[in-house]
Amino acid sequence: MKKVLIGAVAASALLLAGVAQASADLAKSSGCMNCHNVDTKLVGPSLKDIAAKYADQPDAATYLAGKIKGGSNGVWGPIPMPPNTNVSDENAKALAEFILTLK
Repeated sequence: MKKVLIGAVAASALLLAGVAQASADLAKSSGCMNCHNVDTKLVGPSLKDIAAKYADQPDAATYLAGKIKGGSNGVWGPIPMPPNTNVSDENAKALAEFILTLK
């Protein structure tokens, strides 16, 4: 029984790592990484700074998905984030959830 439990935990960890990598790849292919880095400010804030700012907000993923799709202005300074209308609603939500996992 112990071996089965250890195996299930290991499989879950691999699955989560795969999801995180898929989300990182989605961030790259969606153009997020053109203006954002994970750890440091580029044109826009770092993804970790975004995660920290919205960590305690209950509807953060929905809010961020809306900002990804519709753009943003004035939240992080004078440079606006243009709308990403080519990102699907599903991918915007996945990107927002990925960002919120970063610490």
